[in-house]
Amino acid sequence: MVPGQQGIWVPRAGDIKTGTGDFRLAPVRHSKTQGVSTLFPVPTKRGEMSSEASRLAEFLKARRSQVRPEDVGYPRDPFRRVQGLRREEVADLAGISLEYYTRLEQGRAYQPSDQVLAGLARALRLDATSTEYLYRVALPAPPVARTRKRAQPSDQLVHLIDQWSDFPVYVFDRNQDIVVTNWLARALFPTLAESGYNNILAVFAAPTKIRDVERWRSIARGAVAALRFQGDPADPRLQEIVGELSVRDADFREMWADHEAKPLSAGSAPLMVEGFGTGEFDWQILNVPDGLFMMVWLASPGGFADAAFEFLRRQRLDTVPRPPVVETPTLVALPTNASAENESIVNESTGKPSSVTSISRRCAQNRPSTRHPDRLPREP
Repeated sequence: MVPGQQGIWVPRAGDIKTGTGDFRLAPVRHSKTQGVSTLFPVPTKRGEMSSEASRLAEFLKARRSQVRPEDVGYPRDPFRRVQGLRREEVADLAGISLEYYTRLEQGRAYQPSDQVLAGLARALRLDATSTEYLYRVALPAPPVARTRKRAQPSDQLVHLIDQWSDFPVYVFDRNQDIVVTNWLARALFPTLAESGYNNILAVFAAPTKIRDVERWRSIARGAVAALRFQGDPADPRLQEIVGELSVRDADFREMWADHEAKPLSAGSAPLMVEGFGTGEFDWQILNVPDGLFMMVWLASPGGFADAAFEFLRRQRLDTVPRPPVVETPTLVALPTNASAENESIVNESTGKPSSVTSISRRCAQNRPSTRHPDRLPREP
């Protein structure tokens, strides 16, 4: 594993194990002391909170703890025993009763109205994407509507990615599993060629010595927030990823417990190109039908990324075998002083085309002498 010059580690082939992994774990319950957040509570006895109500309760508690009282008009209290807002403060800001809000946080209230959700979003100071996630958690789609197969790229999309050679491009699904790549993306990220490569697993495969770098933490938080926002809680693959990382990675447990939900859209990241150097690369994500996302790594003309992409193209040309050169035979022109009779390619006696041999013989008969003009012929 090689750290980049700016402290960002670029995963190499063989550094991480992806795909099915070594773990197949049941989801774990949330614990404030351990910092573990559940994706799904394991179904228990009748009367306990449902999985949908539990997700809403955890989201409300996590976001309530992140709001500072002074940001919503309450004075700072040095003796405050809770982190963030109290329940009664959220209820007051949202315009609902304390009893009803308590039931929401305890998972004992179902299907809150749009008016209640709008008030909660306002009280918790949620942005547009977090508000959208709140509505999805509180008002989930029916199970039949949520049932769908794993997203697969169409043949047209695969052809488009394969033909797009100007920039590195790859497509990933809601769980951040890579499903399609072009050759320039595989040259920039050699591990993309591995079957079952997953972006979130690669991020948290970074070595411990760079975990405190703020740039890595920002990239990791963005990946975790996108996984929560885009993932389908009923997807076994999502449960597998969250379960594995929750058990073995403390940084993931901390970030997942914050309940941040935001899709990835655009940004930049430092990358190391082997044999060329380390620099900043911009990226943009485009939505693709059927729950897929296309990530395009961009390059400004004359910039570092542009030069790096050109370097990778030249490397590919040097390694691709070239077809053998086939020599084309040279055609010899007929003499310019050949008579009209000899230039005819039709045999006058038979009326058929003359052969190449006969044409050449006629041309040789009419070829001018090559003897020196001052040299006399030898006497017999």
